[in-house]
Amino acid sequence: MRSFLSLALLCSLVTANPVVKQNAAVKARTDQSKPPAGAIVVDATGAIPGSFKTVQAGANALTNHTTATQTLFIMAGTYNEQVYLRPLKSALVVQGQTAHPESYESNTVTIIMNLNRNTRATNDETATVRNWVANSKFYNINMENNAGHPATLSQNIVISAQAPNQGYYGCQFIGYQDNILAQNGTQLYAKSKIVGVVDFIFGTGGKVWFEQVDIRTFAIKGYITASGRLSADSDAWFVINNSTIAARDNDVNPGSTYLGRPWKEYSRTVFQKTEMSNVVNPAGWSQWNATVPNTAHSYLAEYGNTGPGAARTGRAAFAKQLSAPITIEAVLGPKWKTASYVDTTYM
Repeated sequence: MRSFLSLALLCSLVTANPVVKQNAAVKARTDQSKPPAGAIVVDATGAIPGSFKTVQAGANALTNHTTATQTLFIMAGTYNEQVYLRPLKSALVVQGQTAHPESYESNTVTIIMNLNRNTRATNDETATVRNWVANSKFYNINMENNAGHPATLSQNIVISAQAPNQGYYGCQFIGYQDNILAQNGTQLYAKSKIVGVVDFIFGTGGKVWFEQVDIRTFAIKGYITASGRLSADSDAWFVINNSTIAARDNDVNPGSTYLGRPWKEYSRTVFQKTEMSNVVNPAGWSQWNATVPNTAHSYLAEYGNTGPGAARTGRAAFAKQLSAPITIEAVLGPKWKTASYVDTTYM
């Protein structure tokens, strides 16, 4: 005899699931299948009247004569260009067209470029997207730098986050070395995917929280983070919370990836409540190099991680195991939930 759940019981089970509730909240938040009223629209086909064919042309149309939030809406397509978002007086929302804003897997917008330090003078100038806008939010944009790994001057940034109060939601960041330059102020990356090999989360002054991000490595020996915190009194943080680490493909050897290495003497990075596959090296962490280890004053720590890559046996002697997790308030501040760049439906 078959048994059936009542409709009421089934609904209660679904609504009690926090992941289901969160995804429903994201979908209810906004319709990203079409541009909202008043948005500056980018459409590579030019089919939409008044739209711009490149993202940079749309960015150039943003005005500095208002303090009201501006929206840049990008229609589906692959945009082969570098984008510079200059500082604005207003907040900024950048949206990629999608019917499923709750997941990066359904993104339809990709911005891709292939610059590195062999052709540009600074790290920032190599970035596919250079975001200098404070109080900005990105939704469902794939950003990629496919410059690969030149023998020298191999820095090739995907996103250069140069201003405080920036949030990235349902995005993908795909590169090789130094993908995310989280340089200044409070930043939040949520429900996104980060793909790279060497030091692909780095920066000196950012107070950065990563929530439910999928970190994927490929190819050869690599390092996920390279904190460049400059002094003992700096409030810079990298905290990776409730996330996953695994190989992008099946060609990555076990133990090939380190959680990070200290770029500067006071590096500070924590991985917590994160599922780690066997691509993570048993030592967990590496010194910067044999000549300049940068381990004496660094704060490289873990809490409550799981999976074969999270085993404590063999962890580097200079790393720490915490007795309690770092709170988001410690990184983003006590009023983070009401900050303009934070979208709590992704948390």
